[in-house]
Amino acid sequence: GIYSDAQVEGWKLVTKRVHDKGGKIFIQLWHVGRMSHPDFHDGELPLSSSALNPNSKSYTPEGFKDTVTPKAMTTEDIKRTVQDFQHAAANAVKAGFDGVEIHSSNGYLFQQFFNGTSNNRTDEYGGSIENKARFFFEVLDAIKEVIPQEKIGARFNPSLNGVFGTTMDEETIPTFEYIIKKLNDYNLAYVHLSEPFTDVSEIPFAVTEIAKHFRPLYNGTLMINSEFDQEKGNKVLEEGNADLVAYGKLYISNPDLVERFENNLELAKWDEETFYVQGAKGYT
Repeated sequence: GIYSDAQVEGWKLVTKRVHDKGGKIFIQLWHVGRMSHPDFHDGELPLSSSALNPNSKSYTPEGFKDTVTPKAMTTEDIKRTVQDFQHAAANAVKAGFDGVEIHSSNGYLFQQFFNGTSNNRTDEYGGSIENKARFFFEVLDAIKEVIPQEKIGARFNPSLNGVFGTTMDEETIPTFEYIIKKLNDYNLAYVHLSEPFTDVSEIPFAVTEIAKHFRPLYNGTLMINSEFDQEKGNKVLEEGNADLVAYGKLYISNPDLVERFENNLELAKWDEETFYVQGAKGYT
């Protein structure tokens, strides 16, 4: 969390340690929408684009629980959430972060607005592609009032299907094409895309090679991730389909990943059992 003064003070300790070592650090700003659970909201329903249950699992303090049917956001809820993101970005500046990344992926709130299977609204936030993307751009425009555009990144997962309660439809990829092209009007730090998390080769309207598909549409810095090793990472860069490759799981198990890549050393395998658990053994 980065909504309270106490959290800002805590994050200052983290950003200072990173800067003392000559590093850069961005904070990912999330709102999980319907992937949340009443356990986090004093029994109240989580918010989403529409009152549609993702029929997935929520990660709660007591472990995974079934998701519930969320409350469809009112216009007032949306405006308040735009302000919440702006407030978080302003706090990130105070806390010493070098930038923010708007997490618009993984079936979370923005993606719930983007996808027709999770958004059945009939107001200005639903129906057309432009309307489904409106909330994201309102947040981006609010954030750039408190932090320079070139310190903002955005993350998308265009071919997400069958996980995190997300199902693609015919308009999914055209919606992301519209968003990515429109981001050429901004001067962002980067756009961060994920390759498909699941096999989407049987879905006629899915894109199986995300970097290759979206590179020609975006003029700025493009980052790609998901399941890359050193060889695959170098290949996507050499082919000109991305400018940066993000590594997640390999970093969890290899904090010295740069040195291991550089010297072609064997990589330690990650332990997925510890990714979302508490305590010293967990991924913290």
